[in-house]
Amino acid sequence: MPNKTKKEKEPTKSAKSSAKTGSSSGKDTGTENSDEVQQQSASKRPSNSTPPPTQLNKIKYSGGPQVVKKERRQSSSRFNLSKNRELHKLPALKDAPPIDREELFVQKLRQCCVLFDFVSDPLSDLKYKEVKRAGLNEMVEYMTHNSDVVTESIYPEAVIMFSINLFRTLPPSSNPTGAEFDPEEDEPTLEAAWPHLQLVYEFFLRFLESPDFQPNVAKKYIDQKFVLSLLELFDSEDPRERDFLKTILHRIYGKFLGLRAYIRRQINNIFYRFIYETEHHNGIAELLEILGSIINGFALPLKEEHKMFLIRVLLPLHKVKSLSVYHPQLAYCVVQFLEKDSSLTEPVIMGLLKFWPKTHSPKEVMFLNELEEILDVIEPSEFLKVQEPLFRQLAKCVSSPHFQVAERALYYWNNEYIMSLISDNAAKILPIMFPALYKNSKSHWNKTIHGLIYNALKLFMEMNQKLFDDCTQQYKAEKQKEKYKLKEREEIWHKIEELARQNPQINKLHPLRPGLHPQEEYMMYSEGGVALYSMETETPTVEDIQLLKRTVESEATQGMKDIKKEKVVMRRKSELPQDVYTIKALEAHKRAEEYLTANQEAL
Repeated sequence: MPNKTKKEKEPTKSAKSSAKTGSSSGKDTGTENSDEVQQQSASKRPSNSTPPPTQLNKIKYSGGPQVVKKERRQSSSRFNLSKNRELHKLPALKDAPPIDREELFVQKLRQCCVLFDFVSDPLSDLKYKEVKRAGLNEMVEYMTHNSDVVTESIYPEAVIMFSINLFRTLPPSSNPTGAEFDPEEDEPTLEAAWPHLQLVYEFFLRFLESPDFQPNVAKKYIDQKFVLSLLELFDSEDPRERDFLKTILHRIYGKFLGLRAYIRRQINNIFYRFIYETEHHNGIAELLEILGSIINGFALPLKEEHKMFLIRVLLPLHKVKSLSVYHPQLAYCVVQFLEKDSSLTEPVIMGLLKFWPKTHSPKEVMFLNELEEILDVIEPSEFLKVQEPLFRQLAKCVSSPHFQVAERALYYWNNEYIMSLISDNAAKILPIMFPALYKNSKSHWNKTIHGLIYNALKLFMEMNQKLFDDCTQQYKAEKQKEKYKLKEREEIWHKIEELARQNPQINKLHPLRPGLHPQEEYMMYSEGGVALYSMETETPTVEDIQLLKRTVESEATQGMKDIKKEKVVMRRKSELPQDVYTIKALEAHKRAEEYLTANQEAL
C-alpha cells in the first residue's frame, strides 16, 4: 500500500456538545502559542479538537430491580453552620433604583454566606433556605441578562461568598477501598447541600464569564490559595460538583496567565499522590479533561517541562488499577502530545509496553484501543523505531485465550493507515506475527478469532506472496528443528536413566507410586512425556501448508461477513439494584457548557 500520509483520525468515543470544556482551548491559552500554530492544529484534527467528556453516571443500569435505599447515598461535607440563620427577603434587584442596585447586590451576596444544615435535620429552616435559594437564583438571572453588574466592590464579596459556601472538608469516602472498590459499579455519594451549592457554582461561572469581568482586578482575590482550595474539591464524590469545578478551573486557567504554571504544578502533585500513594481520587478524569484542552494549546517547540509531564505523569497513570475510569481522557492527552511532537512517539510506546497488563484482560483491551489511536498519528520514520517490540506484543495479544483481547488486536488489520505501515515493513513484521497467526488459526477456541486470523493471513499473502511462502517454510523448519532438539534431549535422558538403572542401589529407592516396580513407573512417565512432546511440537507438513492457503482464501471472506457488525468491547457487569434517587439526580444535572455563553474574545 503506497499511502504514507497520516490517516485522518475518526472521532473517538464522541466529543459531544457536553465536552466543550476545551472548545475554546486554542484561544484561552492563546498567549502560549501563535494564531498560526492554532490554525494548523485546528485543520489537522477538526473532528476531535476537544477532550472526550467525563461520564456523569458510570453505572450502566439495564434491568436490575429499582429500589429507593433506606439510607440514601447522600452525605454532606463538614460545613461550619451559621449561628444566626434567620434570613429576611430583600427587595428584588429589578425593582430597585439603578443607583441602589450595587449595594443591594452586595447585601444579597452577604446574605448567601449563611450556611444551613441539610443532613442531621434537613427539614429545619425551610423558610430561610428558600430565601437563600431564591436570592442565588435571582443573582444568576440578573447577571445573565444585565450589563455593568460586576463592579470593583463586587469582586471581593463574590469570592468570599463562593469560598464560604464551597471550601470545606469533604466527607470520608463511603465506597470501599482497595480490591473491593469498583468505580464502575459503586454508586457515587451525592452532596446533600446540592440545592444551594448548584446555584453557587452557577453564579460563580456567570461571574467569570461576565463581559464586565476584569482579570486584573480579580487577581487580588483569585490567587494561589484560592486555586489550591478549588483543586481539593475535585476529590468530591458527587460527579455534578466535579463537572462544575472542571469548567470553573478551565476558565480560571484561561483568564489568569500568572496562575497557569501554578495550576499545572498542583495538578501534577495530585497525580503523583494518586499514582504512588493513594490510588484513590475521584477527580482524575476531570483533571485530565482540563489538561487535554491545555495541551491542545501548547506552543511549539514543546518545553522540557511539558515533555517531563508526559513521561513522568501521564505514562505512569496507565498502571493504576482504576484506569477504566479516566482512560479516554488519558489517551486523548497522550495523542495530543504526539501530534505536537512526533519525536515523543518512541518513549510513549515503549512506556506503554513497559506497563502492559499481564493478567487484566479488560485493561489490555484499553491499551490496545489507545495504541491504535497512537498508530493513527504516528510518522513512518517513528514507526520503524518501535515496530519490532510493538508487534511482538501484538503477537502475544493475538495468542491471548481471552477472545476480546485477541479480537481487538486483530482489528488492527482493518485499519487502512496501519496496514500501509505494515505493508511498507512486511519483511520485519510478518516473521514476528506469522507463528502466532498460524498456531491460533488452528488452536484458538473462538470461531470469530479464526475468521479474523484468516483475514490477517490473507492480507499478508496479498502483500507479498514470496515472503509469505518463505515465512511458512521458515516456520516449518523451526518446528522441525525443535522436534530434533527434543528428540536429542529425550535420548540423553534415556542414557542417564539407563546408567541409573545399572546402579546396584536402585532397589533401595522409594517409588513415587507405591506398588509399582521402578521399571514400570519409568515406562509410564516416559510414555506420557513422549506423547506430550509430540503434541506440542506438531510440525506442519506440505499438505498442511497447501491447506492453509486454501482455507485462508475461503475462511477470510466468510469470517469478515460474520463480524460485519461493529462490536462494542465492554466489560460485563453484574445486575445491581438501582437507587432511583441517584439515577434521577444525575440525569437531571445539566452540564455548564450547555447553557453558558462563553465570551470568546475575553478568553
